[in-house]
Amino acid sequence: MARRTRWRWTRRKTKAIAGAVLRTPTDETSLNPETGAVTSRQGADIVLPAAALAGLWDPEHLERAARTYWSSLRRFSLGLMRVHYTETERSVVLLFPQLRLLTFRAPEYEMDRCRGIVRWRIDRGLLVAGRGRDGSGYLELDFERHDDDDRGEVRLHVAVEVANYYPSLTGLSRRFYVQTQSRIHVVACNFFLRRLVRRDLETSRVGHFAGPRSAEQTPSPVPAREQAA
Repeated sequence: MARRTRWRWTRRKTKAIAGAVLRTPTDETSLNPETGAVTSRQGADIVLPAAALAGLWDPEHLERAARTYWSSLRRFSLGLMRVHYTETERSVVLLFPQLRLLTFRAPEYEMDRCRGIVRWRIDRGLLVAGRGRDGSGYLELDFERHDDDDRGEVRLHVAVEVANYYPSLTGLSRRFYVQTQSRIHVVACNFFLRRLVRRDLETSRVGHFAGPRSAEQTPSPVPAREQAA
């Protein structure tokens, strides 16, 4: 008699960083009525002992934080949404690689001693309108640290931004998106933030920065919205 295989989700046994505080996240989501572009930005401050970041502020861990964002999306969706990796692309798929909801270009990494940015430019996908397939839209993770030497603490501001995104929807459907799907993304981002507080970082699938590299070996970080200014 054949055995029945049971699949179940397991949660890693990770503890929150002692003394770390996750402050109330913020959410700014808007729809440009003229162009139909959606911009969504979630952010939060994480205050933690400076010693907790020792050995973690480098390109390798920035890459791992990026991988953790994608795995958080998969966990939050109970495995319905997955990320398909190639050398030049990252695609959010619905169960199967053929159902590509969003395809991003290869990530851009920028980092210095006080800031780290990972950016994926939107390329195409079932959920992307034609005018949004030129790479001007993007998903960006922005980590900005503020050291308080007197207190021995670091305030880490983490922001997740989707900008210049054109959903393959029209009129009322776009407004419906702002009130529904974008809210789902907000909750998923909060889940990602809680994983950061626990230092529950995934190992990168690509490992581009694996090894003893420093922040100075990556381009200086400038948020995409400031590059366009």
